[in-house]
Amino acid sequence: MAESTAPANDLAGAARLLDYWAIGYRRTWKGTAISSFVNPLFYVLAMGVLLGDYISGDPGQLEGATSYLAFIAPGLLAGQAMQTSFGETTYPVMGMIKWQRVYYAMTASPLSVRSVILGHLGFVMFRVGLTCGVFVLVMAPFGVFETVWGAVLAFLVQFLVGLAFATPIYAFSAGLKDESPFALVFRLGMIPLFLFSGAFFPIDNLDRWMQVLAQATPLWHGVDLTRMLTLDTVDGSAALVHVAYLVVLAALGWLWAVHRLSRRLMS
Repeated sequence: MAESTAPANDLAGAARLLDYWAIGYRRTWKGTAISSFVNPLFYVLAMGVLLGDYISGDPGQLEGATSYLAFIAPGLLAGQAMQTSFGETTYPVMGMIKWQRVYYAMTASPLSVRSVILGHLGFVMFRVGLTCGVFVLVMAPFGVFETVWGAVLAFLVQFLVGLAFATPIYAFSAGLKDESPFALVFRLGMIPLFLFSGAFFPIDNLDRWMQVLAQATPLWHGVDLTRMLTLDTVDGSAALVHVAYLVVLAALGWLWAVHRLSRRLMS
């Protein structure tokens, strides 16, 4: 009888979905084992260790990093948070609306649209924490973290990075009629962001207009903040700007997501 009553608030409603997401992940986790547990090791070894042997570790050219591995590892970590959010808020959202129509069943109960979104985003944050946690554990033995607190904070920042991508992409996905735009989202959105937001090389190497464009992207803010914490070169004012940017983007994405999904489920 208690389950048929309306939850006290949106967060309580999202908590009712915990069993759904836990059972779903328990049944499907093997399909994400490679991307979650193996890819981080391959990324660090291939890009940081093997390729890093061919690049001189000049702190003056690598934003304070004494090796290419120390420079690239924070960028790969932030990139992992971004990629996980992209993966979990595109096709899965479309599936919940168009193919399995699970969202319709959820909102036919006393759950609100906000509770449904919170539940899904909570699962996305679980996936971000899992994949980035493995990444941090892989990075740690290579000595890229200057301090323990830097490693902990760098990991926690990935939740903010992931959320800054998850909410607007979720909103975009929620309003689509079919999945065809996702190909462009990955090819013209995620991949260029990963390549040109300072993860693999300092953006000072880009033309001025491209530097400005890179600095306007959420991944650059995530990469720079993660690198500051990893290398223990934190600039307080710059860090606050990064955090504020990511928080505002996540908040605007949330409002857009609620609006888009509400309209989609009523159509």
